[in-house]
Amino acid sequence: MRFTRGATVFLAGVALAGLALAGCSSSDSGSSNGVNKPAQGGDNRGGGEISPQTSADRPSTFALDVDTASYTYALQQLKDGRWPDASNPRPEEFVNAFDMDYPQPAGDGFTVNVDGSAMPSAHHEDEVDRVRLMRVGLQTRADTGGTRPDVALTFVIDVSGSMSETGKLDLVQDALHYLARQLRPTDSVALVTFNDRATVRLNMTPVSRLEDLDKGIDSLHAGGSTNLESGLTTGYEVARDGFRPQASNRVIVLSDGLANVGDTEADPILRKVRAEADKEITLLGVGVGSDYGDSLMERLADKGDGFVVYVGNRAQARDVFVHRLPANVSVRAMDAKAQVTFTSAVESYRLVGYEDRKLAASDFRNDTVDGGEVGPGHSVTALYVVRLADGVAAGDTIARVQVRWQDPKTHEAAEQGSTVLARQLSGSFAAADPHLRLAYAAGYFAELLRRSPYGNEIALARLQEIAGGVADELNDRQVDELVDGMRLAARNGS
Repeated sequence: MRFTRGATVFLAGVALAGLALAGCSSSDSGSSNGVNKPAQGGDNRGGGEISPQTSADRPSTFALDVDTASYTYALQQLKDGRWPDASNPRPEEFVNAFDMDYPQPAGDGFTVNVDGSAMPSAHHEDEVDRVRLMRVGLQTRADTGGTRPDVALTFVIDVSGSMSETGKLDLVQDALHYLARQLRPTDSVALVTFNDRATVRLNMTPVSRLEDLDKGIDSLHAGGSTNLESGLTTGYEVARDGFRPQASNRVIVLSDGLANVGDTEADPILRKVRAEADKEITLLGVGVGSDYGDSLMERLADKGDGFVVYVGNRAQARDVFVHRLPANVSVRAMDAKAQVTFTSAVESYRLVGYEDRKLAASDFRNDTVDGGEVGPGHSVTALYVVRLADGVAAGDTIARVQVRWQDPKTHEAAEQGSTVLARQLSGSFAAADPHLRLAYAAGYFAELLRRSPYGNEIALARLQEIAGGVADELNDRQVDELVDGMRLAARNGS
């Protein structure tokens, strides 16, 4: 097994408030038969680097992020009988697709939970007796009824010809109608569409004018090319014109991400809208369709101070628009970053995923460097694989976790931290918290799907057994979907 020098993490801006190690039972044993795709092809995004034991290379620094699109899209591809392209699965998004049941903070900070265990008995690597799994979990406080600020949402809707496919524009229209009925009369919505060029369908309009919103949504029809650049540029102009200083202002782009006219890369598009955004208008990407431009949508969200989700069917769309979107239109922490600094008690380490979120160690306290934006009620998990040095005692400090973020209103920076002891990672995997076992199963499922060498360290059948045990224990529909995805992967990969 190889370990990285640096790492990128998907974490939320945070005020550290506690360390917890919970224990529950589950079996990680069973038959050794499983289907693993060969560790070849793709871009090996899980490859990582060797971590030398020099103190200068020990910090793992990353921007926080709450994307989940690559997990949902991978499940949809498996349902369609396709093995996902190796460049698409991002392990951090697989892990963060699940509710980890972290406690919420009382105030505007974050809870930080650190636990860990030995590796599963079915995990194959050298000197496994010294290797540990470490989970860093963060949770923001959810908005309770009536506490969130009003919102001003500008929907930028792809109406190009590719959106005529069933499960694209029709799904978007259904979800928008439902969302309009979940928002407050004092919220406001604007509609911009794009194909060959952008069209303003509805300037910023109070939700109390529901009939106008319904008419605008019903008028959408697909046809033409996909000029995402024009759509986003116009969308940000409309959002700026309708900007409400005391509200949460967000641009929401709904697209299959298959841009083919104008600039089709994320960076040139975002340079054109950066002045409009200016940290006051955040971006949410909602991807749709069996043929989906995952990479472009992820890049737009990461650089547009927001996040991206994928919806593959009507139930998922309604869940996102009716439950997740109204609850997460505001921002709890701006430009959030994390830094985990390992001590000499750790010989080497690897962060599972987060390659796109890596930062230099010196960027941690540089507030001009972009971090991640985190909304109310979001949880974020970072999973590390850690190799301990010889002779480490239970009370030895193995890492220092620090987080830094800016208040979304005052832009003042805050920072807190905590330590991690070796004893917090000492228990068996079978007796670990079921959510830790779930994080392992989800993260390594992504490694397998993206043909990373790490995907060969445990058989797919073993992952399915671990996930199945967690599903029985938690009785969680989302975990059942993960198990179903693993079954489909075994079938597609055989």
